[in-house]
Parts: sequence; C-alpha cells; structure tokens
Amino acid sequence: MLDLALVAEFREVLAREPRLIRLPLERTAVFVGDTHGDREASEEVLRRYFDAAHVLVFLGDYVDRGPDSPGNLALLMRAKVAHPERIFLLMGNHEAWAVAPFVPADFWRALSPREEKLLAETLALLPFAAFHPAGVLAVHGALPDVDELEEIEHVPLGSANWRKMTWGDWVDGPGYQVDPGVWGRPAYGRDYFFEVMERLGLRVLVRAHQPDAPLFLFGGRCLTLFTSHAYGPGPRRVALLPPAARVRSGTDLAIQEL
Repeated sequence: MLDLALVAEFREVLAREPRLIRLPLERTAVFVGDTHGDREASEEVLRRYFDAAHVLVFLGDYVDRGPDSPGNLALLMRAKVAHPERIFLLMGNHEAWAVAPFVPADFWRALSPREEKLLAETLALLPFAAFHPAGVLAVHGALPDVDELEEIEHVPLGSANWRKMTWGDWVDGPGYQVDPGVWGRPAYGRDYFFEVMERLGLRVLVRAHQPDAPLFLFGGRCLTLFTSHAYGPGPRRVALLPPAARVRSGTDLAIQEL
C-alpha cells in the first residue's frame, strides 16, 4: 500500500522544481545510479551522505526489478519532503508510467487503480536533468539534442528529446543514432555524444540506465553508474564531485562502493 499522504506532500515539492536542476558549487555532489527497489542501497547512501555538506542526485529508476520497490520509493520521498535542497530525484524510464507502459513493471502492476493514477501523475513531475557548474550534466539515459541547456526546461513528456534522456543507450562506436529504439531504447554513438557535449560546453555526462555499459565510455567523459543489486551482485557505486574539483573527464570524480 502506498502512503497517499506522503505522495501528496512529495508532489507539492516536485511542483516547485524545474526540469533542469542547477546544483550548488559549494557542496559535494553525490551521483547515485539506478536503485531499482534496492532499499538497502538507498539507506546506505542516505546514511553516508544525507547532510548539509552534500547534495544527492539520484539518476532515476527507483522501482521494479528489486525486492522492495515500495519501501525504496517511500524512503526517497520522505527524504525529499524533509530536506528538498539536499536531494534531487531525476526521472528514469521506470518513473514514466504516465507516458507509456513498459516491462518489467512488477511494482506498477501491483498498485490499485487509484494508487497507480496518483503516483504516475506525481512522478511525471520529476526533473529530467541536473547540471553542475564544473561542466557535468546528469541524466538517466542519453543527451538531448538541444542547443542550450535551458531548453531542457521545456522538453515535453513523450517527445524525442525526453525519450533520449530517459531511455537512451550509448554504443561505443561511430555514428549518431545507431538504433532508433523501436522497442523503447534508442541508441547513440560517439559522433552524437561529442557533438552535443561540445555544443553544450560539457565536460562529463553522468548517467545510469544501461546495465551492459562500461563504467567509462568516450575517453572517460561518459560515466555510467549502478547503485543496486537488482541486476546481479556487482558493486553498488556512487560518484562524488567535491566543490574544488577540476573536471576534465569522469575519472576526476571519486568512485565509491557502498
């Protein structure tokens, strides 16, 4: 059962946030990959980093696959309601039930119709991306094809750029759109990555979503994180960006295992 009062409070907080979060330079940013129902992982992240010295950026996919999606989502919603300036929850494809159904969706299919409608409408308000002044952009999937970061504020739900950010994969090879994603996962190559990164003046992309991706791609400038055991017993990783860090690639962020 969902705590509907908590969902309503959470919704009020999200309604005040932009689609593009701008992270503060004076605090250590902690980027957290997919947690996918792994409440234990989220609890450990909060235990270590949920304080005034850090700002947490969860990269999406909080439900489905793992053993405790309701508990994981409730934990993150409570943290957001309590200290909205310390934690940001980006939209992953598993938060986009209001846009289009997907599989696996064990969490969503277990909800009552009332719970499903309220939560789907609420999670549709989640931000799409977070920008750090060191030149780091965080999204769930791939880069949007925009000329300026500010355009992310106006990307419509269900649009091509929205699908890039929430569903997009990367391919370690040449090309732009390598796979149109007829079945939901468009894939993009090296040429698209570097063109958009240069256009937007970015140094590093931090993302999650793609379990078969290496930790670093494209000369270290694309960092893929997972913070869940939902895909197997691999390490739960987060990435830290201290206030004074000089960033040239993803290797300049501190990778820590939980």
